[in-house]
Amino acid sequence: MVKYLAKRIGRSVLTLFIIVTLVFCLLRLMPEEGYFANYEKMSDAQIQAGLQAMGLLDPLPVQIVNFWKGILTEFDLGVSHIYKINVPVTEVLATRIPVSVKLGSMALLLSLLLGLPMGLMMGRFKHRLPDKIGTAIIVCIQAVPAAVYYLYIQMYGTTALGVGLLFQKDNWLYWVLPVCSMALGNIAFYGMWLRRYMVDESNKDYVRLARAKGVSENGIAFKHVFRNAMVPLIQYIPSGFLNTVVGSIYIESLYSIPGMGGLLVTCVQKHDNTMVQGIVLLFACVGIIGLILGDLLMVIIDPRISFGKKEGGR
Repeated sequence: MVKYLAKRIGRSVLTLFIIVTLVFCLLRLMPEEGYFANYEKMSDAQIQAGLQAMGLLDPLPVQIVNFWKGILTEFDLGVSHIYKINVPVTEVLATRIPVSVKLGSMALLLSLLLGLPMGLMMGRFKHRLPDKIGTAIIVCIQAVPAAVYYLYIQMYGTTALGVGLLFQKDNWLYWVLPVCSMALGNIAFYGMWLRRYMVDESNKDYVRLARAKGVSENGIAFKHVFRNAMVPLIQYIPSGFLNTVVGSIYIESLYSIPGMGGLLVTCVQKHDNTMVQGIVLLFACVGIIGLILGDLLMVIIDPRISFGKKEGGR
């Protein structure tokens, strides 16, 4: 187990280093105005002095070393130059992350509460009415572009709930539409894959043996098939939860929610290179940690999977 963890963490750290370093190098190719709030009013001498003070005139390898040294020693991601002038990136992220976590956590909980029972009923009553209804719901969610039903939910939902278009985080009614919109995709995902895994499990020898022993169909479905079908699906839950930190770019922008997703769009539009760099680092960390936790959770739940085997990881 220790050896497995060491390998996974080592590969993840290397992947994170490559991703962040690549983004760092690409951002150095962006226009210089991304580092100055009043670039149009500055002279060439002032611009060069500013770039020198920020260390952006140093050779690229030196900049990369200084960047990682600042992160590892002081967790210094730099300061915002345009979005919030001279405010540390970590301070900006600290005010945005809780909003995205709250929104994403509620959406994830809703998707689990609706998606898993739907997939369970579809797998239990294959080719019957519950399966047909669930399939119709999944097809509608996946066939229609998400942006389309997001707009319809906002258009008719705001009227039905009597809320405005601008988000108010202190009023719970304003959370309903974003949470429902964010949960729809995962509801279809959990329902579809749980149904598929349950159908696969129902054709295995242990199910035939249970039927031969006289175990009821409900007992087989709920006590055996469902539990085994959840094993491959459970690995995606940590990633789903951690991805709530980064929020939803489209939904947060649509409802003007002050979370991480809308922040990324704003910083890209304003060409605040330092903020974009910090947000990408956060996104990469969250994704990699989610994959590690998903692998570990799957191995812990199913003792048949060994830490030492390659099948246990992705």
